[in-house]
Amino acid sequence: MKKIKIKKGFVYIGLILLGIVLAKVSAIITSTSSGKMNTEVVVSTIKEFTCAMHPHIRKQEPGNCPICGMELIPVKMESGNEISNAVAMSATAMKLADVQTLVIKEGKVMKSIRLTGKIQPDERFVFSQTSDISGRVDKLLLNYTGELVQKGQVIGYVYSPELVTAQEELLEAYRIREYQPELYEASRMKLWNWKLSEEQIDGILNRGSLSDQFPIHSDVSGVVVQKNVNVGDHIKRGYALFEIADLSKVWVLFDVHEPDLNGVEVGDKVNFSISSVPGEQFKGIISFIDPVINPKTRVARARIEMDNVSDRFKPEMFVTGVIESAVNGDSHTIVIPKSAVMWTGKKSIVYVKTKNENGVYFVLRRVDIGPELEEEFVILNGLLVGDEIAVNGTFAIDAAAQLAGKPSMMNPDDGAKPKGHAHMNMQEK
Repeated sequence: MKKIKIKKGFVYIGLILLGIVLAKVSAIITSTSSGKMNTEVVVSTIKEFTCAMHPHIRKQEPGNCPICGMELIPVKMESGNEISNAVAMSATAMKLADVQTLVIKEGKVMKSIRLTGKIQPDERFVFSQTSDISGRVDKLLLNYTGELVQKGQVIGYVYSPELVTAQEELLEAYRIREYQPELYEASRMKLWNWKLSEEQIDGILNRGSLSDQFPIHSDVSGVVVQKNVNVGDHIKRGYALFEIADLSKVWVLFDVHEPDLNGVEVGDKVNFSISSVPGEQFKGIISFIDPVINPKTRVARARIEMDNVSDRFKPEMFVTGVIESAVNGDSHTIVIPKSAVMWTGKKSIVYVKTKNENGVYFVLRRVDIGPELEEEFVILNGLLVGDEIAVNGTFAIDAAAQLAGKPSMMNPDDGAKPKGHAHMNMQEK
């Protein structure tokens, strides 16, 4: 008895569904002008069928794709009011595809160039402390790099046999100065050329004895950045004992990579920060750019000159900076988001929005791409101020264009035969 009840239930459900279908068919038939709409009439309004995966497949009747075997789908035919080679999209379709648009405006395009570099001593204030006396280094008062030194400070002592001989000549000439004044003046001048001061020369005469060690005085004030001599070394006149840098002025040297050189010029302002001084920003102006690129690193150095009276900037500190550079210096440049461009090389495409009384359409437009910014492309040709373009959902629009046989990224020249995409080595039969 239970089995019989179940069968009767299925019968009742089937009758109900059949009634619903018949009611819908009746409604469709009554909605037509002739009142005789049937399945043959519906099929006759569809003149072409295509494959969703291979849009270049076109058939006059339903069936399966000869390449992948998928069931063919009908192609929507253009009406007289539709825009040629454009993809129609309803408000619902745009919402589902998350299509967003942007009206193009012109303006001065600024490109942010990020740089890294170091602080270095100003080369114009780096001096070589030399010895004007040949001999042996007997004592050093500067013993390590980084040591501070003041102008006139004694930095070491040198024993010089030549200087001992010159003192003897001075003392002999001094005794006969009344008879040989020229000889006396010549012996004084010889010591003076060795950078002995008038006070030192007079001190030798007053003592009447010879000195075997002579002091070397610093010519400048600064910091020892390089030490080239040790006690006991034999040196010649003019030998560089130390490198001393005056750090009251320093250079900030940024590495500018070859692709960014066109966007960096002398006079550009740079905002930079120092890793060892967190939370503080500094500003400077580029005063010089290397005219030659380093052949190994492929960079040129851009220089900023900074005052360093407070000694905040120390050589070898790492710095990072940003330059806001105008692209081509043009105040009428068009830029669009990268998401709007379907990139195929220099000749790329965008979809321009247009509409009429029948709805919204998107038309493929070829564009010439210029310099690449962080999140944008500069457009050289193809778009005008006021054009409204799709900046999101472009792949959905392009897919609809391929299915409709319109110009698309795969075939921008002719929408009738888009290339689709290959499935291994399968070919159309």
